[in-house]
Amino acid sequence: MLKLLGKPTSINVRKVLWTLSETGLSYEREDWGDGYRPTNVPEFLALNPNAMVPVLVDGDFVLWESNSICRYLCGKAGRQDLLPADPQTRARVEQWMDWQATELNPSWRYAFMALVRKSPAFTDPAQIAASAAAWNRNVGILDRHLATGGPFAAGGQFTLADIVLGLSLNRWLMTPIERPEFPAIAAYIERLVERPAYREFGCNGTP
Repeated sequence: MLKLLGKPTSINVRKVLWTLSETGLSYEREDWGDGYRPTNVPEFLALNPNAMVPVLVDGDFVLWESNSICRYLCGKAGRQDLLPADPQTRARVEQWMDWQATELNPSWRYAFMALVRKSPAFTDPAQIAASAAAWNRNVGILDRHLATGGPFAAGGQFTLADIVLGLSLNRWLMTPIERPEFPAIAAYIERLVERPAYREFGCNGTP
């Protein structure tokens, strides 16, 4: 039995939960993180020295980093529709997954921590504005791509790239910033909403 460690409100835990739902793999989940069991205790640090959720335990195998966990789950389930075997098709999926992790997510951190988390360490108006602008700029990149290369991130079918991007877009929509009109993004989200797992884990009211 797979075991997922992490709280259900975490964006990265929800990413894994969505993937688990799409793959149909059986699992159990334990609550760890803020508001639950702390992740800075030796028991958890032995699994993930970064003290962060999610962590996946599959027998003696332990894996952290949410995008890596999602890739592993697709491989374990044999879901080549979500993570293709063809090198070029797979590279396109992983390109957007890596962009989500290295470009899109860092752009929203300051604005999100200031406006949603209300962290006292993130109160500089100029940095909030710069973060929101960078966030919108990156969402605009995805909007232009979807307008010409969609309907999904990697082309004609739903893949793992759409899971990781879908969670980030939900956070973008739920954070109180000014947002441009992005028609391709709006249509893309409508397509994601058709999936039961997205309705449960991707847009469940948690930014």
